[in-house]
Amino acid sequence: MLQGRHLVDPQDLQLTELEDLFSLAQRIQKDPLHYRDLCRGKILATLFFEPSTRTRLSFEAAMLRLGGSCLGFAEPSSSSVAKGESLADTIRTVAAYADMIVMRNPKEGAALLASRYSSVPVVNAGDGGHHHPTQTLTDLLTIRQLRGSTEGLTIGFCGDLRFGRTVHSLAETLARYRNNRMVFISPQELKIPEYIKNGALARNNIEYRETDRLESVMGDLDVLYMTRVQRERFFNEEDYIRLKDFYILDNEKLKNAKKDLIILHPLPRVNEIAMEVDADPRAAYFAQAKYGMYVRMALIASLIGDAAC
Repeated sequence: MLQGRHLVDPQDLQLTELEDLFSLAQRIQKDPLHYRDLCRGKILATLFFEPSTRTRLSFEAAMLRLGGSCLGFAEPSSSSVAKGESLADTIRTVAAYADMIVMRNPKEGAALLASRYSSVPVVNAGDGGHHHPTQTLTDLLTIRQLRGSTEGLTIGFCGDLRFGRTVHSLAETLARYRNNRMVFISPQELKIPEYIKNGALARNNIEYRETDRLESVMGDLDVLYMTRVQRERFFNEEDYIRLKDFYILDNEKLKNAKKDLIILHPLPRVNEIAMEVDADPRAAYFAQAKYGMYVRMALIASLIGDAAC
């Protein structure tokens, strides 16, 4: 039972709880009208200290479709944070107005700090390069829907694996499922952190390999998770410019890919997936964005909605 809990890290949820959320998301997708009053009278606060399109709007759409209301801010300059208010005081105040808080913050650990000062559930919508648990829920639901399982897969992660919080959260969670293998594709400067390899992967005996050549592993992959090189995580503009177009997925690179490969991307994309790939039936990143709304509906319903749903 998730009612009243915080979600800071994907590891906060047991595998059985994940499966319950996915099952609920699928039921909501099939019959959304059945759930349209589940959160009537409830208020969701979205506190976004960093820019967002999909995460913020999908949470707000999810709450509105459940019959609830939303308040919040999309940039810190429109809040008292611009006056120097501490995060703790912001959270205490907003918790007095809302039934649930969704927060994105550029500082690692901000969501954990917020959860310690909040009297209502806090959901981490991204804390720096650390975690993004609801994107992981989105990714897993998409894989489950399109591949039929989240087990026994070879998953390729390509691009910015050093700073990519979506990669970190998804890799650690997929490591908990049976018989998954991982391929990390990145330039040397953007390799997957050692704490991921020595932590979740080692703990679960996950087979993995690292390479800087996407073409060399394309034919082995069941899932390809593309990511952008994130300008906002770089301290040096020259390094960003040098690495930003290191990988560009196009039709030529897909020639040796499996027919049932699924291509995911947390979005936004910049140049890392060519527009021509959008027409490929294996491109699932826009469907992935819609699954994100359904799984966030399931999460909201489980945290503050009718427990019997």
